[in-house]
Amino acid sequence: MNKIPIKKVPPSMDQWLKEAKEEQSALGVGMYLVHNGTVRQTPKIQVRQGINDGTKVKSMEFSYDRDKVDRAIAETYKREGIFHVRVWLNEGNLDLGDDIMYVLIGGDIRPHVIDSLQFLVEKIKNQCVTEIEQK
Repeated sequence: MNKIPIKKVPPSMDQWLKEAKEEQSALGVGMYLVHNGTVRQTPKIQVRQGINDGTKVKSMEFSYDRDKVDRAIAETYKREGIFHVRVWLNEGNLDLGDDIMYVLIGGDIRPHVIDSLQFLVEKIKNQCVTEIEQK
C-alpha cells in the first residue's frame, strides 16, 4: 500500500541564514537570495501560456525526486561564485497559499547569485518535481 505524503512544516529562513553565515564559506558570500514558491489559484497554463479556460486551482499534489534535486544542487555549486545552496521541498496535497519550495543561494556578487537561483529553480521545476493542479 502506498503511503500518501503529508505536507511538511516549512523551514525558518532566519535559521537558514544564521546557519549559512556560520559556515566557513560565508567569508566569500556578498549576497544571499531566497526563493519561496507557493500554491496559487491561477492555473499554470494561464500564467505561462496565457490560456484562460475559466478554471481555478483549489489545491496541488506535489512530489519530487530527491536524487534529481541533489544533482541539481551539485550542478549549482559548480557555478561561478556560488558558495551556499540549500533547498526545501514540500510534498503531498498542498492548499492554496501553502509553501511549495524554499531555495537559498549564497554567492560572491549579485549577477552570480541571481543567475544561479534562476538556474536551480528552473531545473527543479522542469526536471525534479511533479505538480498536479486540482481544479
